[in-house]
Amino acid sequence: MKQDVITPAAVRRPSIAILVAVSAVSPLAMNIYLPSMPRLVDYFGTTMSEVQLTLSLYLAAVALAQIGIGPLSDRFGRRPVLLWGFAIFLGGSLICALTQSISIFLAGRILQAAGGCVGIVLGRAIVRDLFDRRQAASMIGYVTMGMAVAPMIGPAIGGVLDQAFGVEAISYFVIAVGLLVSLAAFVNLHETNHYRMSGGVGELFRNFATLLTLPAFWAYALTAAFTSIAFFAFLGGGPFIASELLEMTPSEYGFYFMLVAAGYIVGNWVSGRYASTAGVLRMITAGNLLLLAAISAIAIFFAVGFIHPLSLFGPIFFVGLANGICLPSSLAGAVSVRPDLAGAASGLAGSMQIGFGAIASALVGWLLSGVLWPGTIWPLVLVMALASIATLISGFATKIADPDG
Repeated sequence: MKQDVITPAAVRRPSIAILVAVSAVSPLAMNIYLPSMPRLVDYFGTTMSEVQLTLSLYLAAVALAQIGIGPLSDRFGRRPVLLWGFAIFLGGSLICALTQSISIFLAGRILQAAGGCVGIVLGRAIVRDLFDRRQAASMIGYVTMGMAVAPMIGPAIGGVLDQAFGVEAISYFVIAVGLLVSLAAFVNLHETNHYRMSGGVGELFRNFATLLTLPAFWAYALTAAFTSIAFFAFLGGGPFIASELLEMTPSEYGFYFMLVAAGYIVGNWVSGRYASTAGVLRMITAGNLLLLAAISAIAIFFAVGFIHPLSLFGPIFFVGLANGICLPSSLAGAVSVRPDLAGAASGLAGSMQIGFGAIASALVGWLLSGVLWPGTIWPLVLVMALASIATLISGFATKIADPDG
């Protein structure tokens, strides 16, 4: 394997603002439709389970696309892969805006997801190109703190656009945001990959094989994946619980959802402020314990009959906080096991994170449809509780696999 090395002195560091912008596009597009999911059933003349696919397939496409995006950026560079990804994102968004068929809409959502997730993958890889592991954990915390503004305000914007102009207005808004960010990236985002690999496709697969033999990579990646399940389970079940159990309107859900993202923002600020001094292992442990406490609070509130939006969204604030504390450190650990494979590691860890989330989201939707405890919150609580236990186990494994972390 040959590497074309770009020296750090030759690299023009991108601003935090552009890293935030490119990383925020995919979460915005994913979350902005959430308040309208119950109303999409009538708009497309379809069923709740098919509308649920607008989220589940989006997550699945993000998971699969990241597998290729990371290694491609190791081979061809971060900048060209990112720009091509945003072109695909814009094409998918246009399809969503123009169609009145749920099948074609789902196809557009898949393209949106596959293209837009370049910002998530390459935002982490670019940070690791420029900083060591502890600094990377702090920088990823700051980047995702800013990035979290998009999913925080996205549902609120989506709910207002839906009620004022209709569902198609949401897609046109996403197109406008995608165009602005693509232009900003074209002008301001310069290449940062120091280790440009010159091998072929086979080399890309060998990079994955190398990562999969490293216990530390598995421990960090699984911690990120299990931690994310709790959040994505809420994304899949929250809109229907809010609509049917709590009788909330799309705009009400959108504004309450801001509590979730606010918790994530605060958690990422904590990561940015303290990860470089506390170390990634302490941050992971703190986030995992907080996650378990938050899910326990949801169960207690509903078990005693306190049925109110705050009985769900209050603890979910702390779920977001826990994610914000744990994820930057677990992802920084994953991409630092082999710095020369940062793109591949970012893609593979992100694929596991979103892939597990897609499964959890679909599972919650299926359980809420009447398979288990219909008309209650308990299917959501069950999935989130199992995720919190799993992330405690994988978080403990990081201490064994990487005791110096």
